[in-house]
Parts: sequence; structure tokens; C-alpha cells
Amino acid sequence: MTTPLPNAVPADSSDVGRDATSGTAATERAGTPAAEHASEGPESLIRARGLTKRFGAFTAVDAIDFDVAPGESFGFLGPNGAGKTSTMRMIGCVSPITAGELSVLGLNPASDGARIKAHIGVVPQQDTLDMELTVRENLIIYGRYFDLSRREAGRKADELLEFVQLSDRARDQVEPLSGGMKRRLTIARSLVNEPDLLLLDEPTTGLDPQARHLLWDRLYRLKQRGVTLVLTTHYMDEAEQLCDRLVIMDKARIVAEGSPHELIERYSSREVLELRFPVGILETLHAELDGLADRIERLPDRVLLYTDDGEAAAAAAHSRGLRPETVLVRRSSLEDVFLRLTGRTLIE
Repeated sequence: MTTPLPNAVPADSSDVGRDATSGTAATERAGTPAAEHASEGPESLIRARGLTKRFGAFTAVDAIDFDVAPGESFGFLGPNGAGKTSTMRMIGCVSPITAGELSVLGLNPASDGARIKAHIGVVPQQDTLDMELTVRENLIIYGRYFDLSRREAGRKADELLEFVQLSDRARDQVEPLSGGMKRRLTIARSLVNEPDLLLLDEPTTGLDPQARHLLWDRLYRLKQRGVTLVLTTHYMDEAEQLCDRLVIMDKARIVAEGSPHELIERYSSREVLELRFPVGILETLHAELDGLADRIERLPDRVLLYTDDGEAAAAAAHSRGLRPETVLVRRSSLEDVFLRLTGRTLIE
């Protein structure tokens, strides 16, 4: 049986984290960059200015600026092709920057990549676990790449399996595990080196709601321990739950930045009124909708009215003789902000 080095450069360029570190990096753990970085006093654990990534004539990331503070949970949101994963790969020292400036843990990825990798954990989009090993062996083998003794790697594996609630599956093969269990094991593996910074690329994609909520709980506990989290996600509720701050990317650029609450307050209303009408009726409504809300959005199956008081808007619609089939008043969400800034057109 040949066990692939978990840290090899990935063949799939969309995968952020298959080379979490290198043998050189493991030997450089004596000085912790995060500790040195904190002693120097800078506010940002990650700092980007004019960060750019090009592949030939194609610009994947176009001169973006952002900062991530120590202990923060920071998110990248955006449609497919917006530049999220390319940005994560540059932070993870997997892909060199084309132009601009990038500092990670107070170090330069171009010259200090090995040292940075030794102090970060990476959860890639796709699980890269060794299916021929047991759950516990996956963690032990990975720990050995960080120069942990077999005894220490075993102790660390047991500790992490308890943290991700997989202790009872320690001696099981990986292959028959559920998707949620494999994801938890991947997160446990990313924590073997006690990272200062954890990069998570679409951490809960494809998981059922129960598995997603369990992972959210584990990530929240990591944040409580002081681990800085940087994640990409397509789930707006996940971003609202996990992120202190986030940026929304579209067409390789950052189009908005702030906390989920700040973004909703800035780009949407307090409430949204959704009205669904019988087929053929919506197309006939024009003046009847005017003035009912701050902003009105027509969709093929319904009309959305953005307002601070959805109940009042519904009453006003009724007083004008409008008779929708269904009426829904809900609070405005990050998804409303996302769709307003990036559009509703599917991008492949």
C-alpha cells in the first residue's frame, strides 16, 4: 500500500488544500509566525493590497484589498468563477500571486511559503482522505509529516476524533463513512498541526442539514479557541452563522464588504414581502404596485417588495384590490444582498 503524501501539489487546480505543508515547513515550527506577528503589533493576520491573479490573458482576481484580523471568522462569497478559490489558493501559498501585495501570518508567501504552510490548516473542497487507512490512521500519518512522534500523533488523533465526535469510528475504514463524517475527519486532519489559521473551501457542500449544523458547532468552538477562520461558501445562512465579516466577490472583484448585518442594512430593507399571483396576472400589474415599497423586483413566479414594514405593505396591496394567491412577509437576508449585487443569472 502506498500512502500519498498529503502535502503534494494538487493536480486539480480548483483544490485549495492538498499541499498543506512540506517537509521543510515541518522543520521550521520552532518560531510560531502568529506569535511573532502578534508581538509586532499589526492588526491583520492576512493583509492584501491590489492582490491580482492572472492565468494568461484571463484575470481570476483583479486587484482586491482586504484584511483578516486574528481570531476573526472571515468569509468569501460569490458566484462560480468570481475568484474565491483563486484567492484562497494564494493565501494558502499554493498559487503565486501575479501582482499586488499579500501578507499571511506577517510573512510573505513568495519567500516564506513553507513556514506559513506549517502553521495553517486547509479543508479543501473535495475530501482527500486515504481510503485504505482507518479513521485514526489518517490522522496519525498526517501528524508524522509535521514531525510529531508516533506517540504524540496518536494522542493528537484521539483528541481530535473526540472533538469532531468520531471516537467511536476510530478503527473503521474511511470508505464507508457518510459524507458528513468524512468532512469532520478532514477538518480534524487540518487541525493536527494546531494551526493559527484555518482555510475552509466550501466546507459543508453536499451535506444534509444535521451534518451542516454539527460542523457549524465544531467551527464555532474552534473560533472560541482563538483559531482564525477563512472560508468560502455558497450557503448564505452559513455565512450569516459563521462569519464576523465577509466580502462578496463578482467578476474577480470585491463588490461589498462588512458584517452580515451591515451588508443587509446597507443593501436591502428590514423586511421583504413576497406576493405570488395566478398565472398571467403578474404581467398585467404595473401602476398597482407603484409606491408600495422602497424597491420592487419582478420574478417569473412572484414579485418581491423590499420595505421596512412588510405587513403594512401587504395591507396597502390589499387595499388596492390586489389578490395574490400567497403572501409571505420575511426578514431580509444575506441572500437578498448577494442576488442584488451579483444578479440572478446563472454563471457556469
